[in-house]
Amino acid sequence: MTSLATAASPTAALDPTTRRTAGARNRDRWFFTIAAAAAFAIVFGGFARTYYLKSLFSTPALAWLLHLHGALMTSWFVLYFVQTSLIAAHRVRVHRRLGIAGAVLAGLIVIVGAAVALHATRRDLHAPTNGGPPPLQALGFFFAVLLVFAILVGTALLLRRRRDWHKRLMLLSCVILSGPGLARITFERAPALAFLRGGGPGGLLDLVMLLVYACIAWDTWRNRRLHPAFVCGALLIAAVDLPFIWLLLSTPTWVHVATRLVS
Repeated sequence: MTSLATAASPTAALDPTTRRTAGARNRDRWFFTIAAAAAFAIVFGGFARTYYLKSLFSTPALAWLLHLHGALMTSWFVLYFVQTSLIAAHRVRVHRRLGIAGAVLAGLIVIVGAAVALHATRRDLHAPTNGGPPPLQALGFFFAVLLVFAILVGTALLLRRRRDWHKRLMLLSCVILSGPGLARITFERAPALAFLRGGGPGGLLDLVMLLVYACIAWDTWRNRRLHPAFVCGALLIAAVDLPFIWLLLSTPTWVHVATRLVS
């Protein structure tokens, strides 16, 4: 009977320490998956009217460049979920092969994202700002987001053999991509939550940063230590929206450079 039970349940043959380790890894996988899903929910909410559910809102047709941009951004989240599933299934070899495609996809996201930012700046250069940042400043902000994304992904790929760093940096690469989606959420039905978009002083309390803090809090509690990957990644993400960045984007030097880029 014991041998039959062991055959029916592979984990039954494991010693208690191994079972606890396997259970901890499973909880970690679910945590990283849920956190990435929350980041994608922000993206979906921000771009629902203009991209994901545009047929329901009769919004204007999109240029092919914007469709490509949306497809690439969505593909990044899909790839992340697939990669975490492959690791959970112990299919490491397939995971590594897909990682090559992921590196190419990340490069395309940066290139096409920069092209979309330039396209939007040319379109809005002489339009009213409606309370938002001037177009040339917004261009610099989107470039900064793409730069942080590239740093997170590039570092994660360089440290791909250090699993603890790799998986945390890849999760943060999903989180940083949710920023543009947050900027498009109006919170018109819940004005009390509008601070989640503005973020308060220094932008440190917006929904993206709150998601980062939640990741750090859970991971620190779970592992009984603050992982340096989350510290470095959180500082990079927070730096994008700090006041000194906006001061830099207001200088004549940046205005001159941005004007040349969109001309």
